[in-house]
Amino acid sequence: MRQTEALRLDAVSRTYGTGPAAVTALDGVTLSLPAGTFTAVMGPSGSGKSTLLQCAAGLDRPTGGRVTVGGVEIDGQSESARTELRRERIGFVFQQFNLLPTLTVLQNVLLPLRLAGRKADRAHAVAVLERVGLAGRLNHRPAELSGGQQQRVAIARALVAGPSVIFADEPTGALDTRSARDVLDLLAEAVRRHGQTVVMVTHDPVAASYADAVIFLADGRIAGHLAGPTAEAVAERMTRPGDPAERMTRLGDPAERMTRPDDPAERVARPGGPAAAMTAQQRLFEGV
Repeated sequence: MRQTEALRLDAVSRTYGTGPAAVTALDGVTLSLPAGTFTAVMGPSGSGKSTLLQCAAGLDRPTGGRVTVGGVEIDGQSESARTELRRERIGFVFQQFNLLPTLTVLQNVLLPLRLAGRKADRAHAVAVLERVGLAGRLNHRPAELSGGQQQRVAIARALVAGPSVIFADEPTGALDTRSARDVLDLLAEAVRRHGQTVVMVTHDPVAASYADAVIFLADGRIAGHLAGPTAEAVAERMTRPGDPAERMTRLGDPAERMTRPDDPAERVARPGGPAAAMTAQQRLFEGV
């Protein structure tokens, strides 16, 4: 039986700016992800990973192409309709947790339901927190938790509405090895036991090995695909001579100079930079 399609991108492009200063973050990306799968997205800085996630999640509008989530095309919808779709079908996990410091763990998890005008089912939220191992931390505030615990709260917040697709942008990037493993186990469990679809951006071959498949990006385009990844195979693929991703990041390469992290212009305009992350957070939690 054919698997249900959870996410589809058709020739999706995203360009920031106009004229000579325009930057193409995505360049005609086409992909299809079945429901109940775990996909990692990898590539060098500036390759379009975070932009892909934000366009796929409806947090940013593509310049061209079409995005479909669970059979619903989101690009032509109004902002209010897009916000409703995100609240009903999409969960998002950020690298920096983005928990509200004045709220308790339970209140942070219930927040998306309250913003959506839905009944705040406390029992369900507690059950989700038990699932991520935080049953004893319901009344703690973020400052009283470790980094790994805060990320588990963020995952519980993403899971509480029962989304069909969970997007995770470097969810283990700020964690120690043990906490990272716990977070990856939770994401894998969402796929294996609950049939949800996970799309995760990562730089870490070990994190990517938890996925069913890895998509490699370079210059805003899909540069390769690896099924059944192991950490060793992913690391080898990222450094293979002649690989498009390797060519993009080779020292002295013009493309590398255009996206070098210490370039002031790149820091201002980089699609996945702090400004973009704040915009994404605002759209998720303020309903913009």
